[in-house]
Amino acid sequence: MGEDKLYDLMDWAQIEALIYSEEDNPHAILGPHLTDDGVLIQAFIPTADRIMVQITGKKESYEMTMEDEAGFFAVLIPGDKIPKYTLYVIFDNGTSLEYIDPYAFEPVLTKQETAKFNAGICYDIYEKMGAHPMTVQGIKGIHFAVWAPNAVRVSLVGDFNLWDGRRLPMRRLWDSGIFEIFVPGISVGEMYKYEIKAQGNITYLKADPYANAAQLRPDTASIVADLTQFQWTDDAWMKQRKKTDSKKKPMAIYEMHLASWKKPEDRDFYNYRELAPMIAEYVKEMGYTHIELLPVMEHPFDGSWGYQVTGYYAPTARYGTPEDFMYFMNYMHEAGIGVILDWVPAHFPRDTFGLAAFDGTCLYEHLDPRQGSHPHWGTLIYNYGRPEVKNFLIANALFWADKYHADGIRMDAVASMLYLDYGKNDGEWVANIYGGNENLEAVEFLKHLNSVFKKRKDGAILIAEESTAWPKITGALDDGGLGFDYKWNMGWMNDFIGYMSLDPIYRASNHGGLTFSMIYAYSEDFILTLSHDEVVHGKCSLINKMPGETEQKFANLRAAYGYMMAHPGKKLLFMGQEFAQYKEWNETKGLDWEDLEQEPNRQMRDYYKALLEFYRTHPALYELDYEPEGFTWINAINANENLLVFTRNTAKKDETLLIVCNFSPLVYENHKVGVPWPGKYKEIFNSDRTEFGGKGNLNPRVKQSKKEEADGQENSITVKIPPMGISIFSYAKADPKAASNKAAREKKSAGEKKTKAVPKKVSLKEELMQKMEAAKEPEAAKPQKETVKQPKAAAKQQKESAGQPKAAAKQQKESAGQPKETAKQQKPGQQKKKG
Repeated sequence: MGEDKLYDLMDWAQIEALIYSEEDNPHAILGPHLTDDGVLIQAFIPTADRIMVQITGKKESYEMTMEDEAGFFAVLIPGDKIPKYTLYVIFDNGTSLEYIDPYAFEPVLTKQETAKFNAGICYDIYEKMGAHPMTVQGIKGIHFAVWAPNAVRVSLVGDFNLWDGRRLPMRRLWDSGIFEIFVPGISVGEMYKYEIKAQGNITYLKADPYANAAQLRPDTASIVADLTQFQWTDDAWMKQRKKTDSKKKPMAIYEMHLASWKKPEDRDFYNYRELAPMIAEYVKEMGYTHIELLPVMEHPFDGSWGYQVTGYYAPTARYGTPEDFMYFMNYMHEAGIGVILDWVPAHFPRDTFGLAAFDGTCLYEHLDPRQGSHPHWGTLIYNYGRPEVKNFLIANALFWADKYHADGIRMDAVASMLYLDYGKNDGEWVANIYGGNENLEAVEFLKHLNSVFKKRKDGAILIAEESTAWPKITGALDDGGLGFDYKWNMGWMNDFIGYMSLDPIYRASNHGGLTFSMIYAYSEDFILTLSHDEVVHGKCSLINKMPGETEQKFANLRAAYGYMMAHPGKKLLFMGQEFAQYKEWNETKGLDWEDLEQEPNRQMRDYYKALLEFYRTHPALYELDYEPEGFTWINAINANENLLVFTRNTAKKDETLLIVCNFSPLVYENHKVGVPWPGKYKEIFNSDRTEFGGKGNLNPRVKQSKKEEADGQENSITVKIPPMGISIFSYAKADPKAASNKAAREKKSAGEKKTKAVPKKVSLKEELMQKMEAAKEPEAAKPQKETVKQPKAAAKQQKESAGQPKAAAKQQKESAGQPKETAKQQKPGQQKKKG
C-alpha cells in the first residue's frame, strides 16, 4: 500500500506527543488497529534501524516504514482481523531483538476494579497493582500498574529497556488515575521503576509503591517477584489459630529486631532461612508463644529500625527474598510460634524515590504541611481522607495476613494518627471541622481497617501502640470503639519502670506506680510491654535501670518480671532483656550473648524461662485477663513495706493463685497474709530461689489457713516473704472431714465455757514433768500456765525470742493445756507486745 495512504492513517498530533513523552494513552496509537484498509501496526522504538512484523505461525513478514527518525515505525498489512505477531528489531548498533508487542493487549484491570479502588474498597488491590506475573491471551509476561492521577505520563523502565522512559509508556485507564501495561518477555527478578513526567516537564524515577520486592539499600529499584510459588505447610497452625480465642490463652511475646538479634561474622545480615531455625529453637526453649518483628517492610535507613517504610508490600532485602521470608513464617508456625509484624501506617519518609510527591503533587500526603508533615520526625503524614490512600493502607494490612500468614499486625504510633496536634506546637496544625484536635479522617480509617480485617475471622489480631487515654481503642465498632484486639499498656510501662528505678527507700511515696494500672486495667484489652523503646538512645538496659549494686539489681529485675507476669494482660519483652544484657540495645551489632558467660545473667535467663513456663501452665495468669473476676486485691495499701498481695483467678476456685510481691530489700518473717478462702496454700514459685540467684528465702511447707483476720479477710496464713521478690501460692480447699472434726472440737470447747471450768486431771508423771520444765525455764514457762497448747506460729515466735531448746519447746507444745479458744485470745496480745 502506498506511503501516502499510510501517512494519512496516522494521527500526527498523538505521535508528536508520544515522541516528546507526553502521551498518557500510547495504546491508542501503538500496536495493531483495524482500519477500513487493513491492519495498521505502529511502533515507537528509539535507536531502531529496521523493524519487521512477523505473523505468528505463518511465513509472511512485513517490514515497517520509519515515519519519524526519532524511532517511529508503521506498516499497513492486509486483513480484517488482527493477527498474532512478533516484532523483529534491528538496532543501529547492529544488535537485534525479537519480542511480542506489549501494545497488542487490552487492559487487564476492569472498570469495576478501578472504580472500587477509587472508592477505597478494593481490598485485594495488591493483586492488581504493582508487578504480577500472568498469562494474557496465552502469552506469559508481567503486568504493571501504578496510581499516579496527576502525572502527565508514566513509563515503565528497567534493564530490559535501557531505563529509557520513551520505550514503554503506560496507558492511563479511563479517569481512574491508574496507569498500566502488560509486557511479555519480562521475567521474575527484573529490576524496574516508574519514570514519571509531572506538570512543568519535570521527569523523575519512582519505586513501585506496590512492589513485592526491592533492592538492598542503598539501591532503590523495585524487583519483579512471584508470590505464588512457595508451598506452605502450616495448615494445622492456621486451622488451630482460626478457632482459638487469643484472649483466653497465654501470650508471651519476644520482641525482635532481626538485624541485631545475632550477626554473622562475614556479612551484615543472616538470611531469613538461616534465622528461622535459630530463632525458633531459642524461642521454643525459652517458652515464648509469639515473636514480634520490628518492621520487615523495605526501608532505606538501618537506623530507623524499619519504622520509615518505602516498600510497604516488600519484605526487606536485608535478609533475603519474599520466598525466604515465607519460609521464615512457615517455619515459625510449624514450630508452634506465632508471628506479629510491626506496621507503620502513621507516616512515611521523604525519600525522593518513595511516596513523597509521587506524581508531582502531594498524592499520599496532605498538601498543607500543617496537616501533611511531622516537624519533629521529619516525615510525612498520610492523607486518610483520600479513598485511594486508605485503600493502599487497608489492603497492605490484609496483604501481610494473606500472603505471609501473619498472626498479628501491631500498628505503630496510633496516637500520632488520632491527634492533629501530636508532636506539634501552636500554629503547626489545623483543627478539624468542629474545632477540635481529633483527626476524624484517621478515626474513620482505623474503624474501616479493623472492620475489614475482622471479617476474615481467621484468628489474626490487630494491636495498637497508643500512648494516650483515647477511649475504646479495643472497644467494639458497634459501640463507638476503634475495634482493635489489643492495646499496648504504655501507662503501666512508664509508671512501673519509674517505680522500679527508684531506690527502695523512696518507693513508699510512689506506691501508686504499682497499683494505679489496676484502676483502668479493664478499660481496654491490654498487652504489658517492656519494649525496644525503653532500652535505647541513652535510656540504658532494664538491668541498669534497677537501683543498687549488682546483686540488688538482679533481685529487683526478678521481682519486676514476676510482677509483670502476674499482672493482668498479655506480655511483651524486648530481646536481650530476658538475660539482663548490660548494654542498651544498639541496632548496628548483635546482642551481647557473651553476657551469658556470667552466672547472674545465666540465672536471669533461667529465671525468665521458668517464669514463662509457670505463666503458660497456670490458667489463672491469663484465662480471665480481661475480666474483673480474674483479679482480686488482698492488700494494695501496704506502701511502707513496699508490699502487694493479690490473687489471680479462674472460674475454678482450686486454680486460684495467691501472689505476694515485695519490692523492699527486707525479709518479712512470719508475715500474716489474708487469704480469700480457708484451706491449704502451697508455695509453687519463688523468685528468691538460689538457682535464680536469690538467697533462698522460701516457704517449703504447705500453709494451712487459720480463721484469723488479716488484710480484711477472715482467714490468713503466716509466710516468709523474700526480699525484692515474688512468692506465688496455689490453693487447695480444706479437707471437709478435718473441718468437721475442728468444728466439733470448737463446739465442745464452747460448751465447756458455759459450765464451770473443771481442772483437767493429769498423771503424776505429767505433773512432775511440768514442774521440772517450770524450774528450768521459769520466765518462758509462765505464759504456758495460761496457754499451754499454742498455735504453731506463736510457738515458733516464742521459741526464737526466748531462746528455748528445741526439745523443751516441743514438750511445751505437746503438753496438756487449755482449749484453742484461750490460745486464740492470747495471740493478739502477744502480737501487740511484739509490735
